[in-house]
Amino acid sequence: MPGGRGVRWRGLLVCAIDGTIMNVPDSAANLVRFTKGGGSHGGTGYPQVRLLALVACGTRTLIDAVFGPTTSGRPPTPPACCAACGRAWSCWPTVTFAAGWLAARIAATRAEFLIRVKTGHGAPKLPALHRYQDGSFLSRFGGVPVRVIDAQITITTTAGRHTGTYRLITTLRDYHRYPAGSLVRLYHERWQIETAYLELKSTILGGRSCVPAPQPASPRRSTPS
Repeated sequence: MPGGRGVRWRGLLVCAIDGTIMNVPDSAANLVRFTKGGGSHGGTGYPQVRLLALVACGTRTLIDAVFGPTTSGRPPTPPACCAACGRAWSCWPTVTFAAGWLAARIAATRAEFLIRVKTGHGAPKLPALHRYQDGSFLSRFGGVPVRVIDAQITITTTAGRHTGTYRLITTLRDYHRYPAGSLVRLYHERWQIETAYLELKSTILGGRSCVPAPQPASPRRSTPS
């Protein structure tokens, strides 16, 4: 599969949730709902939308999405994407959405999740309730039992090496079936959503208006047929 190990990993369909800002066709219908971005050189030439999507990492298939105006200042709320997680089996949200209420919503769909959370200032409190042999530990997040994995990740480029600390939380608590090292390596697959967004951004302006008529200010949901 493109850029990844495959569609499924140990029986789970690997998906990612993330947000982005996209240009859409400069039509009268879109301008009723969406505004053009600002800038020091007169702003953008197209209206912009703030998109939140659930994407299958192995195929970059868009499973579900919600979108809204950029004037809200934050990504659309993801309940629609959370509901789709129940069909997706597993979700890898980004640190942007590492909130306890979101973890609870995803877990309620019976999907598994692997979420990167903050470390240091502003990090969620995750008390160690039980230590596992692979170095991970049991805790609770948003009322959901989770396994916490701390990892040092080193990136090597032509500019040198950089090492950072990642903390991941997951509902995959069986450390024999889902070793910590394997989950850390698998988390890299969530970057497939960035490639999916790049493909969308390179083609969407060639299509027709994304909003056929004026709509209310609440986020919209789009589900492929």
